[in-house]
Amino acid sequence: MPYKEREIEKKYYSIGEVADMFKVAASLIRYWEGEFDIIRPKKDKKGNRRYTKDDIQKIRYVYHLVKEKGYTLQGAQEVIASGKQQGFDKVAAVQKLQEIKDFLINLKHELNSRSGS
Repeated sequence: MPYKEREIEKKYYSIGEVADMFKVAASLIRYWEGEFDIIRPKKDKKGNRRYTKDDIQKIRYVYHLVKEKGYTLQGAQEVIASGKQQGFDKVAAVQKLQEIKDFLINLKHELNSRSGS
């Protein structure tokens, strides 16, 4: 079995990296911090925000409610307040399934390209 390097996982992400993940402006992420109590990234000595995977998952939930489902900010706040954990679990499951789907599609393309040559 050939040696396969493990992917290096980052522990902290900058606000720019998080904004790029969701294809939104960094100012929107900062705005959501003020509107949603669940989004509280750590700050370093310089005051730069450092987001963990847990923070990103919370932002993904807010993004899902506001941008994909079309909730107003107040509506999203009410949904979060009423059933916080259940919503996180659903969004996390959908995200994981999307990653698995992308992996399988890439694997299929790779196998097709090898059999064609």
